[in-house]
Formats: sequence, C-alpha cells, structure tokens
Amino acid sequence: MFRKISVNFLRVISDAPNATLRFFSLHQLPETHTILQKTCRDFAEKELKPIAAALDREHKFPEKQINKLGELGIMGINVSKDYGGAGYDGLSVAVAVEEISKGCAGTGAIVSIHNCLYASLVDRLGTPDQKEIFLKPFTKGTLGCFALSEPDAGSDVGSMTSTAMKRGDRYILNGTKSWVTSGLQGKAAVIFATIDRNLKHKGITAFLVPLSSPGITLGKKEDKLGIRASSTCNIFLQDVEVPEENILGPKGEGFKIAMEQLDKGRVGIAAQAIGIGQAALDMAASYSLQRKAFGKTISELDAVKMQLGKMALRLESARLLVWRAAVLCDNPNRTTKETSMAKLAASQAATYVTHGALQILGGMGYVSDMPAERHYRDARITEIYGGASDIHMSLIGSAILKESSD
Repeated sequence: MFRKISVNFLRVISDAPNATLRFFSLHQLPETHTILQKTCRDFAEKELKPIAAALDREHKFPEKQINKLGELGIMGINVSKDYGGAGYDGLSVAVAVEEISKGCAGTGAIVSIHNCLYASLVDRLGTPDQKEIFLKPFTKGTLGCFALSEPDAGSDVGSMTSTAMKRGDRYILNGTKSWVTSGLQGKAAVIFATIDRNLKHKGITAFLVPLSSPGITLGKKEDKLGIRASSTCNIFLQDVEVPEENILGPKGEGFKIAMEQLDKGRVGIAAQAIGIGQAALDMAASYSLQRKAFGKTISELDAVKMQLGKMALRLESARLLVWRAAVLCDNPNRTTKETSMAKLAASQAATYVTHGALQILGGMGYVSDMPAERHYRDARITEIYGGASDIHMSLIGSAILKESSD
C-alpha cells in the first residue's frame, strides 16, 4: 500500500512544480504534499508507533524500518531522480520528518539528518562520479553521516583541529569527530577537516570518506537521554588516506558549505520537534477525554482546556515557521534567519508542549507505561543539536541588525 501511494505521489508532484509556492495563500498543504503526509503518517502509525517504546527502552536501531523507508523513497526524498532519489522539495522533507517523528523521534532523527545533512549535500555539490559512489546507493536505506563537530569545536567550528595533510594525490586525515548520528550504521560520511590550521575557517574542507576506510575507528554508542533509536558516536581518524577526487565542493570552502547545509539541517530538526510535540498534544488530549476527576472527565476542566489551547497555539505557530523555512530553503539565497527562527520556535514549542502533556497526565505522565515521559526526553535534544537556542537567538538578532543597516 505504501509503495503504491509513493508512486502516485511521484506522478502528481511532477505535474505541479509550483504547488509549494501557493500553499500559503491556500492555507493548506498542496495535494502533492498531502499524499506524502498520509503515506508517512500511515507508516508511522503501523510500523513505528507500536515499537517506539521498545526501541527507546532497548536503544535499538530501527534497521528494518529504515530499509522500508528507503523502498518508499523517503531516504532520498530531496535527491534528484537521476541518482535514485524521489526529486521532492524542501517542504516534502519537513512534512515527512514531522510525521515519522510522531511515530518515533529517534527514527525521525535518522531520516532528517541523512536527508538534510548528507544526501542533499552530496546531491547539491557532488561531481557525477561522486554521486554514483556516494549518493545513488544511499537513496534506498544505506545511511550517510555528517561529521562536523569535535570534542572542542561544536558551535565554534573555526576551532576545528582535525587535519587533512596533502601527500601526493591524497590527503591524510587525522583527528576526532564527535556526535555523529548513525556513525555506527553509516557507510560513508562527509568529514570536515582543515588543510591549513593557520587559515582557521578558510582552511576547512569537506571530504567524502567511506567509513570502512583503514584508520577509521568508531567510538562507543553514546547513552543518551532521548532519541535512543538513533545511534551517536565519535569517529576517530588516524592517518586515513582520502583521494583528492573525494573533496566535496571547492577546496577551503568547507566552512561555507557546512553553514549553508546546516540551514537545511535546522529545518529537519525543527520538523522533528513539531512531530514530537504533536504526538504529545494528541496523547494529552486523548487522555483528558478518558481520565475522570471530581465526577467528570478532566477535559471539562477549564485549566486543562486552557493548557491544551496554549500547547496547540505554540505548536501550530511554529509549524508555519517551519513550512515557510522549508520552502525558502529551495532558493539559492541563504536563509539563516528564517531557518533559525523555525528551529528555535519549534524546539521551544516541543519542550513546552511535552512539559504540558506531563502536567495533564499527572503521575501517569511520569511513568514509562505512557509515552509522555519519552516525548519529554526526546524533545529536549531539539533545543541543543543543530545549534543551541542561544546561538539561534544571536543569529536572528545579527540578521535583523544587518537588515536594518543595509
């Protein structure tokens, strides 16, 4: 059933290339995206939601489900059809990640980061030969990674210490990359290293590296607070040889490449946050209709109605910012202000809504028999990775000041 819907969606979207530009005036998603939304929602309900608690409890990677999403075309959702992708747009990514995250936030993180930070980056900047090797096989369930952060270089990317020294027609990579999502399951990564530390950010270069390369060691799987279905680890590089033809994009422009791609990545994280928040809101509303206190269901209490109203308002407002940012990301111009606004609003909404859901459920929200506590834990990371909230506030403020001075 899923495959049939996916094929139909591909047929429809090719007939409506301007649909995403009209959805704001229509106050609803275009038909093409509605079909995709239903596909992912049905998948999440049947394939992810029933096992989400077990995946979280056991820290289990959803290999079978990722492979099925690959068959649906979701693991190459915004990759060109020439290289096995679905050829969808940025709004499609946001819609898909939200629905998948409603079923399992860890799976949503895997889908988001693979699509937004690996696949679309290789599709955007890769040479035809690079795409044949590092993209085409990665649209059907094989995972790619994005290795930018280091133990001492998170938000301050310019402090990167991983090096890439030229030796003949090869570069020798040394260093440690941290917080690599799907590092334990991925087959390749975009690894950022500097070709000259004296140049600081102007020396940073992006390399396409198979994770089976000699000299690569994967660290332990991190024991995380939330999104436990996804794996996170360090990647240790010791004299890893990378051929010069594996440089992704212009040499020395890795910092610019990373910043541009992080705009797209923030839309994915924001969509994940909306999915987590929506799952928590739906659960809290359903619970309030069943739980009785003082002789009536708690849904009849004004305090509960007001809390649900505030939760829904924050979530829907953030969702519109996410959709706007997703559409704008398809344009060639930088969208840092818009993506930062979306990511900041969505992550804060997810934290607020999951907190509110816990309050509505009371003691039942605090036990693992109910998914409320899992949603609460899953939401917290969305305010941290992809740029902490303070970083995004600063980015938004800087953009506003620049606009005012122009």
